[in-house]
Amino acid sequence: MTTEKKSGKQATKGQKQIVEENAKTLNFYRNMMITGFMTTLTCWFLLFIRIHTFDIVLTTLSVFIQFCCYRFMVYMARAKYTETGQLIDGGVDLNMESGISEHIKDTIILITILQLRTRKVSNHFCLLLLLQPITVLWIIRVKIKHNAFSQEMAVESIVDKTGSVLEGEQKRKFSRNTDLAS
Repeated sequence: MTTEKKSGKQATKGQKQIVEENAKTLNFYRNMMITGFMTTLTCWFLLFIRIHTFDIVLTTLSVFIQFCCYRFMVYMARAKYTETGQLIDGGVDLNMESGISEHIKDTIILITILQLRTRKVSNHFCLLLLLQPITVLWIIRVKIKHNAFSQEMAVESIVDKTGSVLEGEQKRKFSRNTDLAS
């Protein structure tokens, strides 16, 4: 027997699969954050790197941002169970394409990379932390503009359809009137 898959439709995930994948995703990003922070501490204390107040402030800020992003992902992925232990809702799929969780994961990755780079190369890499708010503003701008543009296009298409229907009716009336006149 051969099994054929329907093309055109993506297979949907079950709620249990979403819960399992969310747990793996959260575990991965938690480990990434801890590794980045522990590498920073190791560089500071084992390599006897001079620690300035600027370093402490930037590291604290980056850890705080990562923690907030991680907690937001945990909140989004929270599954709901009945009293008997049956799964009601698996939470938001953190691995969904073009969702908000994708941007949160990008933020965690960016900050971890910046943590590792600033300790080894230069503290000026921390200025790249400004990329994230700029990216967020860009995404908001594009989505709002896209939604407004989509609504304008929908209104225009409705107007065009209505106009073409009216034109068709006028042509039929005109042709009827010319047929009657002749």
